[in-house]
Amino acid sequence: MTSPDTPGLAALRPRLPSPVQEVADPRFERRGVRLLLKRDDLIHPELIGNKWRKLAPNLAAAAGRTVVTFGGAWSNHLRATAAAGRLLGIRTVGVVRGDELAGRPLNPSLARCAADGMRLHFVDRATYRRASDPRTLTGILTGALGAADAEDAYVVPEGGSNAEAVRGCRELGAELRGRADVVAVACGTGGTLAGLAAGLAPGQRALGVPVLKGGFLTAGTEALQQRTFGGRRGDWSLDDRFHFGGYARVPDELHAFASDFEDRHGLPVERLYVAKLLYGLVTLAGEGAFPRGTAVAAVITGRPFP
Repeated sequence: MTSPDTPGLAALRPRLPSPVQEVADPRFERRGVRLLLKRDDLIHPELIGNKWRKLAPNLAAAAGRTVVTFGGAWSNHLRATAAAGRLLGIRTVGVVRGDELAGRPLNPSLARCAADGMRLHFVDRATYRRASDPRTLTGILTGALGAADAEDAYVVPEGGSNAEAVRGCRELGAELRGRADVVAVACGTGGTLAGLAAGLAPGQRALGVPVLKGGFLTAGTEALQQRTFGGRRGDWSLDDRFHFGGYARVPDELHAFASDFEDRHGLPVERLYVAKLLYGLVTLAGEGAFPRGTAVAAVITGRPFP
């Protein structure tokens, strides 16, 4: 794991390991299940949870070079990268999916990125989907930075998920060894799940709750583990039922659930990831998916942005 004392990263000052708290919730207790919250939302005031765990090793590898990364119009990853750029005094560029957004007023998420100094470069959706192709990537970088600067840029993929990030998230699993039978996390690109599962002890199981629809994360998570560790690691699975229609979709039912959880436990519930995770766990507990005596840890990867 990248140390907070790594040269150039001291400004990030993370709180590690993050605390684990047990909460009393009758929806779990009546099933004989203990609910634990892994408070990764408390790691850093701006690089929250898995964003710190994934970005820190990439920022160390960038070594002060311009960081270029990718995301949608409401990407928490873009916000975290922009904040890191401001804190570390490095240049950041966000490649945003959807050229139709160019010239329009920025939504609050992208406005925060711009306020933190991130340069926003909008590309059409077809080009965005091909960004992993070397020629397409070169064209994107050249368009965003110019030919000379593009050659020296450090590229972080969408969601920050690459081998460096997966190794960073392995420490999350290590911090939870022996603390729970099942460790659950919301998933966007699979990087956190890939590392988490690799870090857990034998006999522990990782559960991923995708926040995007499409059912593609099994292959993506396996590919990340293959690139990082040479093969599948840990006992993990995904439950695709709780995306509520896709990323950034927060219908009234989910919003009401999150508000109720906040009232019950005094925990600010981030809507795009954490609410879907917690909703999924409450549903699974009600279905009897966890045997009596099971301890379930929910990784709180974020909190509501101001």
